[in-house]
Amino acid sequence: MRIAVAGGTGVVGHHVVESLRAEGHDAVVLSRAAGVDLTTGAGLDAALAGADAVVDTANVSTLSADAATRFFETATGNLVAAAERAGARHVVLLSIVGIDRMPHDYYAGKLAQERVVEGSAVPWTILRATQFHEFAGQLFERAKVGPLHVAPRARVQPIAAREVGAHLAGLAARPPQGRAADLAGPREERLDEMVKAYARRTGHRGWVPSVSLPGAQMKGMRAGFALPAPGAVLGTETFAQWLGRQR
Repeated sequence: MRIAVAGGTGVVGHHVVESLRAEGHDAVVLSRAAGVDLTTGAGLDAALAGADAVVDTANVSTLSADAATRFFETATGNLVAAAERAGARHVVLLSIVGIDRMPHDYYAGKLAQERVVEGSAVPWTILRATQFHEFAGQLFERAKVGPLHVAPRARVQPIAAREVGAHLAGLAARPPQGRAADLAGPREERLDEMVKAYARRTGHRGWVPSVSLPGAQMKGMRAGFALPAPGAVLGTETFAQWLGRQR
């Protein structure tokens, strides 16, 4: 099958591409480096020519609900419209567990993105996954008060991005499912402890205090709203195992 991957160079997208190619599929990377701009639609029609399916893992770095909504409605809107013109038979979207229980900030944009896919003329599958193990490192770099790194409190059930990518590749090669079962890691973790463990792994020796960040989204995560629903598909690699593989 010829399967196009939006965001195919990203944290999850490159694993989707690797998994597809390992299974013998023709994986097409949709990225600006490859001449494709999702926000304008430039290059999409040429890149999707002959595509049987499309996987959307594209992302934007923002905490603003308005900015996230504008990006996802535009980018995914352009993508599904081009997929329809190309005659693709399946669109697969990567989304996030719990966004309907925490429809705030960035998650508001992801909900808007899901609505775009659900309204598409192309049959679809939406996979909601939990936070990735890689999230700990992202927070360690970004969550700071001046020079002080902080560790946000939250309940999470993280999964390796590699496992998410392989799961998305498998979904793309099969018939559309609508809403797929949630995908999560093998066990619940404390996000602040993950960040502290990551800090130690990097050689950081400074104090990393646990904090309860303000905002409805973080409050929801502390309440467990980001945990998977019953019947979720569970990955196998724990955060500790993933961390042990990092350099």
